[in-house]
Amino acid sequence: MRQFTQVVLFTGADGRAQFREESLALSEGNPQSMLSPLQASGGYQLRESPVGFRSSFHCTTAPQWCFILRGQMEIGLQGGVSRIFGPGEHFYSADLLPPGATFDPQIHGHWSRQVGTEPLQTLFVRA
Repeated sequence: MRQFTQVVLFTGADGRAQFREESLALSEGNPQSMLSPLQASGGYQLRESPVGFRSSFHCTTAPQWCFILRGQMEIGLQGGVSRIFGPGEHFYSADLLPPGATFDPQIHGHWSRQVGTEPLQTLFVRA
């Protein structure tokens, strides 16, 4: 069975954001057009971030897919780990603040920034 690999940004047991890769089965459709089972969604937002944009550390408020439409986006984690995503790439963002925790930018969340010479355009689809 064919698989689709998704990058997941999540909150680990230590409260820190981490990356992992997961496989989704492409179990529907036909050999020319394999599909995953239908996934629920709760709306979408488009965003454009100018050259030079960089956020501070923050947590995702609700799980969502992030698709890079134009430009490049870097996601940075505590400890200096980061990944750059370009047009056509995506990740699933689920690094929520742990229940009962007060946000601490030294522990929780991730930062994002625009990379390169063109503005960053993204599509966020709520899970």
